[in-house]
Amino acid sequence: MAVIASLHLQPLSSFSSSSSPPPPSSSKPLYLKFQTSHRENLRHLSSLGIVPQNPRLAPPANDLPVIFSAVNFLKSKGISDEDFPRLVFLCPQLFSPTFDISKIDPVFDFLTGELGASTEESKGLIVNCPNILLSDVEYFLRPTLVYLKELGLRNLNRASKMNAHVLNTRVEKLRAKMRFLKSIGFEHEEAARVCGRIPAIFGYSVDDNLRPKFEFLVYDMERELEELKKFPQYFGFSLGKRIKPRHWHLKKKNVRVSLSRMLMWGDQKFYSKWKP
Repeated sequence: MAVIASLHLQPLSSFSSSSSPPPPSSSKPLYLKFQTSHRENLRHLSSLGIVPQNPRLAPPANDLPVIFSAVNFLKSKGISDEDFPRLVFLCPQLFSPTFDISKIDPVFDFLTGELGASTEESKGLIVNCPNILLSDVEYFLRPTLVYLKELGLRNLNRASKMNAHVLNTRVEKLRAKMRFLKSIGFEHEEAARVCGRIPAIFGYSVDDNLRPKFEFLVYDMERELEELKKFPQYFGFSLGKRIKPRHWHLKKKNVRVSLSRMLMWGDQKFYSKWKP
């Protein structure tokens, strides 16, 4: 897109002596126009990570107005130059010449209006999860927000990676985690409190993460559900790298400690306490 700046010049006659005749009433002001070159436009988009540095791989000149429109729109919403490379990498559709950038305006309205996020918080949520811009407000984001609030989650407007990804999770996936917790013995209120305390649980796979950890707790560690209810953070630790090695280490020592003591301590403190 050619960026045009205009310089208004006074008619030369205005600088002449008083004896000079005035210019005709029909005379028009003169303008000098400076056009940003196609190469400079490409250089700017390249600095943002939107187009390749190699001019041969650059998009056609006719596509640049649409791309610049997307850039200007996002900048008007608080996105800064240093944020663009991440947006391009994770959500390249935003800068496609066939994408209508106005379609994402409702997402910004949702973040500021319904979620209560400031401009800076909205920007943080988007940078943490750019694909949230492609989510439908009515059928996706709003139902998710309502469900999360029903579970007691608060401060979802804070610009954390956790909040961004939870907000961009469909309600059915959220409910699947609740169903799992209830299936292993949590009451609805208890399961809701767990999700409120550890929203990261919404990002864990039931079959690949939560269920194997629960089964190891019950069948290998021979621990009761009540202990898990007291320390649901157990689900946040790696089964292969943290839970299993420490359990087997303590079992060899014939030592049994609480889940929190077993998992919360750093490696140095843990293994110096119960040396191999």
